[in-house]
Amino acid sequence: MQPNGALPRIPVIWGSDAVHGHNNVVGATLFPHNIGLGAARNPDLIRRIGEATAIEMRVTGLDWTFAPTLAVVRDDRWGRTYEGFGESPEIAAAYAAPLIEGLQGKIGDKDWLRGPHIIATAKHFLGDGGTRNGKDQGDTEIDEAGLRDLFSPPYLPALDAGVQSVMVSFSGWNGAKMHGNKSLLTGVVKKRWNFDGFLVGDWNGHGQVAGCTVTNCPQSAIAGLDMYMAPDSWRELYQTTLTQAQDGTLPIERLDDAVRRILRVKVRAGLFEAGKPSSRAYAGRYELLGSAEHRALAREAVRQSLVLLKNANGLLPLKPGGHILVAGDGADNLTKQTGGWTLSWQGTGTLRSDFPNAQSIWEGIEATVKAAGGTATLSAEGGYTHRPDAAIVVFGEDPYAEFQGDRPDVGYDDAKNLALLRTLKAAGVPTVAVFLSGRAMWVNPFLNASDAFVAAWLPGSEGGGVADVLFGKTDFRGKLA
Repeated sequence: MQPNGALPRIPVIWGSDAVHGHNNVVGATLFPHNIGLGAARNPDLIRRIGEATAIEMRVTGLDWTFAPTLAVVRDDRWGRTYEGFGESPEIAAAYAAPLIEGLQGKIGDKDWLRGPHIIATAKHFLGDGGTRNGKDQGDTEIDEAGLRDLFSPPYLPALDAGVQSVMVSFSGWNGAKMHGNKSLLTGVVKKRWNFDGFLVGDWNGHGQVAGCTVTNCPQSAIAGLDMYMAPDSWRELYQTTLTQAQDGTLPIERLDDAVRRILRVKVRAGLFEAGKPSSRAYAGRYELLGSAEHRALAREAVRQSLVLLKNANGLLPLKPGGHILVAGDGADNLTKQTGGWTLSWQGTGTLRSDFPNAQSIWEGIEATVKAAGGTATLSAEGGYTHRPDAAIVVFGEDPYAEFQGDRPDVGYDDAKNLALLRTLKAAGVPTVAVFLSGRAMWVNPFLNASDAFVAAWLPGSEGGGVADVLFGKTDFRGKLA
């Protein structure tokens, strides 16, 4: 009881899409998106990224991240390809436990889910990377053995590591939406796998279940969903759910189970005694948001994620003491460099001033070359007055997220930057192409027009990591995932 005799209130849990660092907050460290981290093949790196992300979320008072995405991406036309670690279940399975332990801490430790740690979410259960034609929120057409062997393996180490929430996928399996699939949500996750945390929905995903609307869907709760995600439909959904609990449409045993699971996680995370968010450990310590230590970790992650696809005549590493031309619309463009899920849902509409603790690829190159006594010139259009010793052209996909990034094919088409590469080649200028993308794409014309070609994915806030590898401070080590 509280001092005034009132019953204690149940604390709110607050989740956020911190999917490549605390990416909704200005000044936070932005790590490479998962497709780049998959290329790094380094579970220890993933653990440290989880730890840094958790601390930066705690600075702003948050408890819970909707990450990691454990999708096994089988069709790169999917607009969420960059949220997955690769097309092989082995990569995500190797990363699941280290990343979750980085975010949550280790089961049994005093700071598990507390202090510098937060609650993690394994998502999106199940098969979201295998939908037909790569359609987001689409249907995964595969037999049960294929669903089990290809898409479920990363969830097992995630549960063993103690992940406390699992997010249900928008997608369906052989025509049945996951938000209503009792055999998988209850039969597999809760009963067969003994998961004792809670299942959370995706944004109004329950409304896609047959017979449901976003404000009326007992089917999802009956199937095993414990927490609806209803950001703009919750008021009416609450009323209909209350009525269904009262008239027996929603069995009280199922409601009790959902409440018990959510309360269990809140108790484990110490939320009942934690006090208001601003009073908790790390809250308001803004020096930790985009700290030098976290940025150095992100820069290391960039270095490890880059994949060298071509290096004719050993052009790379470049000599920083020469005259370097830096061109392309991605060279000094943090909006493009950081991709979707960055300050806005689509990652669009941002300005350079929105990234106070970041470094563009151009800024990283300029600093490296200047430190070596060379000169670097930025010209997005590729113009120059003095012939450069080498040119670096940075280009690629514009930001997108979720279904807005779905494509009919993966052929990259960019006439302007292709013409720039061909112009430099015709002039005999040794040229390095640095390609920014959230997926593997067909880029043969660009490969042919370049002397060296680097897949840089979506590297985040630390463009200096690209410069480190281009100029030989570290070797290329990334592998296509």
